[in-house]
Amino acid sequence: MNLTLSVILIVVAIVVGIIVGFFIGESHRKRVAEAAIGSANQEAARIINQALTTAEQQKKEKILEAKDEIHRQRTETEKDLRDRRNEVQRQERRLIQKEESLDRKTSALEKKEDVVAKKLKAAEKKAEEVEALKKNEFEVLERISGFTETQARDYILAQVDEKLDHEKAAKIMDAQEQIKEQSDEMARRIVTTAIQRCAAERTTEATVSVVPLPNDEMKGRIIGREGRNIRAIETVTGVDLIIDDTPETITISCFEPVRREIARLTLERLIQDGRIHPARIEETYEKCKKEVNQTIKQTGERAVLDAGVTGIHPELVKLLGRLKYRTSYGQNVLDHSLEVCYISGLIASEIGADVKQAKRAGLLHDIGKALDHEMEGSHVQLGADAAKKYRESEPVVHAIRAHHGDVEPTTTVAFIVQAADAISAARPGARRENIENYIKRLEKLEEIADSFDGVDTSFAIQAGREIRVMVKPEKINDDQMVILAHDIAGRIEDELEYPGQIKIHVVRESRVMDYAK
Repeated sequence: MNLTLSVILIVVAIVVGIIVGFFIGESHRKRVAEAAIGSANQEAARIINQALTTAEQQKKEKILEAKDEIHRQRTETEKDLRDRRNEVQRQERRLIQKEESLDRKTSALEKKEDVVAKKLKAAEKKAEEVEALKKNEFEVLERISGFTETQARDYILAQVDEKLDHEKAAKIMDAQEQIKEQSDEMARRIVTTAIQRCAAERTTEATVSVVPLPNDEMKGRIIGREGRNIRAIETVTGVDLIIDDTPETITISCFEPVRREIARLTLERLIQDGRIHPARIEETYEKCKKEVNQTIKQTGERAVLDAGVTGIHPELVKLLGRLKYRTSYGQNVLDHSLEVCYISGLIASEIGADVKQAKRAGLLHDIGKALDHEMEGSHVQLGADAAKKYRESEPVVHAIRAHHGDVEPTTTVAFIVQAADAISAARPGARRENIENYIKRLEKLEEIADSFDGVDTSFAIQAGREIRVMVKPEKINDDQMVILAHDIAGRIEDELEYPGQIKIHVVRESRVMDYAK
């Protein structure tokens, strides 16, 4: 019992001790916290006081700095104002000095003007005296010479003019003679050099072609039954076939060289093939026509390449190719054009002219001859129009217009081409006048026939003794054919001169085709 009570008392004593210790600890912690808070408040107050003191010091420093800056700026402004004021004062003193100087100069000028005025009056007086003396002298001279002043002046001027005219005439004649000798010598040298450097062979073109035959039996096949094959060949190609006693040959006659060349190729192909009938003739003719057109194009390109001329329009190149089959006075026009091109270039290089332009104009000068059998007008006009159409330069077009003197040459290139053309034509054997007249008559014969309405095409054959006219059957009937033949004959009689008579053969043909399927 006593033990239990002792334990309880001990436990109670421990609990009481714990409680008392707790309260004692809490009061101690409270005192420590209150002491810390008090210390923090004191520190905060100290910091605030220090910050206020620092701010006040900085404020005073800034105010002092601002006052110093204001004072400095005021000082600089006052100094600047003083400098400007001093400059204005210097300018005023300078202006005053200039005004004083101008016043002095004005006074001096006025004095000089007075002096000059006095001298002018004296000079005028002396001039009057001199004039009076001159007048007296002229009067004395007039009395002595018997001439008035005007007459004496005219006499002296006449003597001077006469003397000057004589001297001028003598100098002009000397200069002309010297220039003529020099120019003749230079021209001979240039032309001789150009001819020597461009030597060309000459072959006279003919208006006939001869086709060899493998045997005389082929002549009969070409003629055909009742002559239908030879008529078909002549009708399609527009040439005249001459079959005579000459063994194993047939002669093709036609003044138009392209047409003659197509006919020659057609006949050679038919002979090689052996099948000769109207349908085959037409088929072969179309093929040969295409081949000749391709050859024309290639020939033009080759001519441009040989001439060394670039930038020519493709259509002009084709026209150049056609000149291969064109002759002028028996002279091949393409060869002639190339020769004129070379000679023009040589002459231009000798005299320092534009070589490229001269060669271009020389190559194209006769381009109109590829068109004159198809269009109306001279080859000069047609060539100039074609060159202008295909954007050739004006000097080249002018050279084409002037190479036969149709217009007055005004450029160096035009004179060069004119001279080169004459040189080329003047070579021995280059031209035959009678062939050219004959060809022109045949061309005119076809031109008259083609001018009538309803005519499809026409061919001058039999050396110009016959004109074969193909009409459009839908426009010309059988009765109108008689009238057409009569009208063509009348035009030929009025406009052409020819030996013997010319036969007008009007052909009207209608064809109908169908296919069996």
